[in-house]
Amino acid sequence: MMATKQVEKNALDDLRKSDVMAHLLDSLDAGKDIGHYGRLVFAMVARHFLPEDEVVRLLQQDNDFSEEEACALYLQVQGHDYNPPKREKLLDYQSKQDFPIVPKPDDPDSGNLYRDLKFPDHVYEHISEYYGEKAGS
Repeated sequence: MMATKQVEKNALDDLRKSDVMAHLLDSLDAGKDIGHYGRLVFAMVARHFLPEDEVVRLLQQDNDFSEEEACALYLQVQGHDYNPPKREKLLDYQSKQDFPIVPKPDDPDSGNLYRDLKFPDHVYEHISEYYGEKAGS
């Protein structure tokens, strides 16, 4: 049990290397409503670092999100194997809701999840396959 908690703490520390994820985690810890797209982004990224039950627990800290909704979102993101979004997509999501997902949208480095975080290799392979297929069509 103690080793699991340490692994999760290390994973949370890793997530906090991203200004976006640190902002989302702090907002969730404060019980704020991070909006539909904030929750989606959180699930898309956090699932690569944390176990399902921890992602669901953290999403429930959003004052407007139930356990059932958190489980459903996690299963949707996992089932579709969504990749973490690029900065441009984060800004697009942000424009569709009140809660700011990217804490410093005027800073071109803010919101670059792929610069700040190390994802599992299959995420990068999936992206490469997508662009390879796109170039071939």
